[in-house]
Amino acid sequence: MTSQSRGRDTTPVPGPDGINSFVKDVLSDFAALAADPDLLRVEVLASEVAGAWWEDPEGEDVARELIDRARKKATPGAAALLTSLSVLAPDPGVREAAAVGLRAVLGRGIPEPEWAAGLGAVGIDECWQLGDVYGDTASLLAVLHRDQDRIGIFALLHLSDGSLPDVTIVDNPDDLLAGMRGQAEENEGLLLVERIEPARLRGLLERGIAVIDTLEEPEVTEEFIRFRALALAYCRVLPDAEPPPAAEPLGDWETVVEEFLSANPGLPDTDDTRYCVRLLIDFGVQTEPSRPLRISPERMVTFLEDWLPGEIELSETEQEVLPDVVLAWTRWAALRQGLPELALAELDETVQESLASFGEDSLEVYLDGDEELEGPVELTELLERRMFAVPTTVTELGDTQLELEPTDPEQRRLLVIGEHPEYHEALTEDSDIEEIDGVDPREYLALKAAVVDQLWENEPPQLWSAVVRMRDTGRERDDILDELVAVLSAQAETASEPDAEEFEFDLDAYCEALEALG
Repeated sequence: MTSQSRGRDTTPVPGPDGINSFVKDVLSDFAALAADPDLLRVEVLASEVAGAWWEDPEGEDVARELIDRARKKATPGAAALLTSLSVLAPDPGVREAAAVGLRAVLGRGIPEPEWAAGLGAVGIDECWQLGDVYGDTASLLAVLHRDQDRIGIFALLHLSDGSLPDVTIVDNPDDLLAGMRGQAEENEGLLLVERIEPARLRGLLERGIAVIDTLEEPEVTEEFIRFRALALAYCRVLPDAEPPPAAEPLGDWETVVEEFLSANPGLPDTDDTRYCVRLLIDFGVQTEPSRPLRISPERMVTFLEDWLPGEIELSETEQEVLPDVVLAWTRWAALRQGLPELALAELDETVQESLASFGEDSLEVYLDGDEELEGPVELTELLERRMFAVPTTVTELGDTQLELEPTDPEQRRLLVIGEHPEYHEALTEDSDIEEIDGVDPREYLALKAAVVDQLWENEPPQLWSAVVRMRDTGRERDDILDELVAVLSAQAETASEPDAEEFEFDLDAYCEALEALG
């Protein structure tokens, strides 16, 4: 659906030319206003100015500097700017500062703009919401009026976190409402258009913008930047905001697990099944704590294709039971949510498609293309060995999350380093840390990377045999790798360079030591 908004005036963000150029351009734009301008054009111009400083890291300082410079100008342009900001600036402190500045300008004999009383003065006709039945997103529309003009606030709301990354002021709200109704008719059973109270719409808009304002690097549209201030100004004429809906209590996780298993007697009640159910609950709690059991196609794809591969290492038996658990969970949660049959069918189809490709990408990244394998048994053994050596291809180094190629030895080494954030500081160039809890971080990571490389290439094969024996006794991966590092360390002599990653050792003695492990 497209909306029609007023043509954009050019309002530059303060840049290399500094505040002087910014003030000059803004005052020029307001001085160019006619004696009886279109009020919406004035409001949009002021909103664009506020958007320019919203984008600036020093935004509040920019706003106050602009007001201070305008206050010292005895010109109609300064009066027009300060009048507009005293009504439309989002921050109350900025509005008050603009009002004080305006009084100073008017005191020098500059008349107040005749259109001042009309700024932000709109009436509310009706409010609408077009949302998907799953509760992922919603389009919001407030139909307003000023005299004979029809104005609208049109916004996109992410219901999962309440954020509002897109908001537009339009002069064709009736066309948009017709479009919303048309979409709901075309997607009956999946989309629902409903009239909502102005107090509810105000709450959704103000909270949604507030969520965006808390983000360090928000992803918003140009329209959001341009119309944010004006949307908030129009909100201030609506009834007091309705409070946010209460969070849906989850209660005890095990109670949810029991309820789910009771509703699905066909599933085996095993530790693996219960673990997979807890993973689904954990995903919900982490990604949408206010509604952790909410389900939608988008959320299930995120669980299967993003969250699960990046967070969890599943055992073979867990991988086997996961598809059945996910399908049963999908239907159970959809019925619990009261989704209509059409939505349930779409959800089920999406999940089955995602499950069909689940794990394919994770297997392909463990093959470099030149393996000589005689059959599926050898392929299974190779994948098992390499996935033990490198259980995940996603890691965090510093504040950066990386998805790496384990077939590349250098990237494999980064995956090893990523497993040990406790050693990251010791790896920096200016670090003087030599030991942490009795371990030399650089030496340990170099040894572990060497073990991982040996497992990857299956050279020597005695290494993987030792892993299998130790794993069969119930030992965990971290303990096994520490044991292997200790064996390699006892046999190896590091090269002369402190950061060397290659080791010289007696291969026969090393293999004998590995064969003794169990």
